[in-house]
Amino acid sequence: MRCPFLLKTVVIATALSLGAAGTASAATNVQLAKLLEQLNQRVQKLEQANADLQHELVATRAKAVAAKAATPAASAVEQRLTALEQQQSLLVTSLDSDTISEMEPDLSARLKAVEVKTQELSGPVGKLAALNGIKGGLSLSMVAQKSLAPNAEDGQLGYRTDAFVSLPLEPIGDIEQSLFTQLRLGQGSGLGGLPSGFSNPLATAFQLGLGAENSVALLAQAWYQASIPLPLGGFKPASKQKLEITVGKMDPFVFFDQNAVAGDETRQFLNSAFVHNPLLDAGGDIGVDANGFAPGLRFSLLDTSDKLENWRVSLGLFGAGEKGANYQGSLGAPLVMLQAETARRFFGGLLGNYRAYAWSNPQAVPFAFDLPLADISLTAPERHSGWGLSMDQRVGDGMTLFARWGQQTTGRVKFDRTLTLGLEANGSYWNRGGDSLGLGLGWLRTSDAYRDYKLTDPTDPQPLNESENVAELYYRWRVAKQFELTPSLQFIGNSGGDAGATDVRIVSLRSQFTF
Repeated sequence: MRCPFLLKTVVIATALSLGAAGTASAATNVQLAKLLEQLNQRVQKLEQANADLQHELVATRAKAVAAKAATPAASAVEQRLTALEQQQSLLVTSLDSDTISEMEPDLSARLKAVEVKTQELSGPVGKLAALNGIKGGLSLSMVAQKSLAPNAEDGQLGYRTDAFVSLPLEPIGDIEQSLFTQLRLGQGSGLGGLPSGFSNPLATAFQLGLGAENSVALLAQAWYQASIPLPLGGFKPASKQKLEITVGKMDPFVFFDQNAVAGDETRQFLNSAFVHNPLLDAGGDIGVDANGFAPGLRFSLLDTSDKLENWRVSLGLFGAGEKGANYQGSLGAPLVMLQAETARRFFGGLLGNYRAYAWSNPQAVPFAFDLPLADISLTAPERHSGWGLSMDQRVGDGMTLFARWGQQTTGRVKFDRTLTLGLEANGSYWNRGGDSLGLGLGWLRTSDAYRDYKLTDPTDPQPLNESENVAELYYRWRVAKQFELTPSLQFIGNSGGDAGATDVRIVSLRSQFTF
């Protein structure tokens, strides 16, 4: 460590001694200078070596300190790993056991508790999964009506409740299945004392024939439906056609003569002339039982090749007449209905639905022109046939037009041609988007044979006008999401085609609750 300093001292002493002599020659001075240079270089090398030695010593000491410091940490990590392995072994042993004890790890105890809870819930969850896809609904309609005639009877109240459930069944391959059931009950048969007419001013009226004080529920509809993608055995997501088969007790108007704004007496028009084709409904050619239902079988082919404009063809066979509609006879002489319908877009893409249909009912009750009015019930059934049209077309964002035409082709009836038309506008035009305003006009033309008969009726000869005229105006006010109030005004002129009949004006207030 001190060698460089000693060398420097020797060099300096030598130089001083030589200088003091003062007698050296020039050659000696040159040699002395070289010697000093060599000594200086040697001293620098020694100093550099010394510095390198110092750095190496410091680094070695740092490594030693670091190694000494790292040894306890490595030991702690090893101890921690050992503890974790022991805990894992205990956890595995605990999870292999079905029992829960207070000595096992908290984690396994919690996992077992969650597993037990899951098993307890699996039953209810499985039942809920089985109910997936079920649809249901309940509606309550209450109507108060009053005739504005001077000597009219007191107003009438009535209500009707409908509850339905649609239950999906397990598919059979690509075939989807469902069951539909509907219950109905109500009281109130509507206004009395009105002139005899063709249309019914209260289409919601429903009461079983057990007395006005009774309210009995009726299984109104119960049918099964299968939806079969076509072609059979094809790739279902790519299928563009579908065959629907429906069988059971049903309301034929659910599948035929539909209309978007003139087909629901609980929310739209109250007069039956605007709910269905009057020839089928008021005229009786639909052939259903006294409550509006009948056993039936329906086949329907739907084509959706064009997503925006599809078409459908349906064929229906329904029990008709006193026995056929009441399950007292077979479907040997059913009502047959054939309907073709399509959805089209006009007026810049606005949707419209157009339907054309024909029917034939071999069990229809004719009007007996050769019998007194009191003996009409003795008349044997006969075949009634006819055809009709039903359309609804949107012409604006909030306005839809509708029209129906019906024409009798065979059978003895009181009226043989009908035309109903009108519109529904929603309240978006006056900042009440949930409200709607509806107007309907109807024309029910009496048949030539019926007019001739009334002129010669021995009990009450009188001339007949050509038609019964019907009009209805309503405003549906949406009070809340599930509650609507609908005041309406009806006008019936020439009731029953009688030119001398008093005009009928009826005010109504309907409340509708939907769940």
